[in-house]
Amino acid sequence: MNLLLNVLWVIFGGLWMAVGWLLAAVIMAITIIGIPWARAAFNIARYTFLPFGFAAVDREGHTGEGDPGTGPLGILGNVIWLVLAGWWLAIGHLVTAIGLGITIIGLPFAWAHLKLAGLALWPIGKIIVPREMVDGRARSIGNV
Repeated sequence: MNLLLNVLWVIFGGLWMAVGWLLAAVIMAITIIGIPWARAAFNIARYTFLPFGFAAVDREGHTGEGDPGTGPLGILGNVIWLVLAGWWLAIGHLVTAIGLGITIIGLPFAWAHLKLAGLALWPIGKIIVPREMVDGRARSIGNV
């Protein structure tokens, strides 16, 4: 079922939003100081391309361990990301969700784009895992 949903997802907006995430990652990587954000954007680009069967969860909640990305540095990183790239990726997901939401068949995909819009605003400190690995301790962000 995940395969069918992912194929339909690519057709109904997943491809162009994954390209947007890749573009953000490349721009961040070119700046050198944006490499931490580039890594996160590449991971989320892969998730945006094929989201069904995976979930975005809080890294600290999933692993049980803190790291710089889940503390105050992660908050600062998310604020910088929000200003530089997060808002336009979120707008792209929102516009795609609105377009898909006007059709009955597009509603599940619109909902997935809305979840990804939230992830686009605040991605640092999240990890993409197979849905089977999400347990009760981790708060799911984008369980599509």
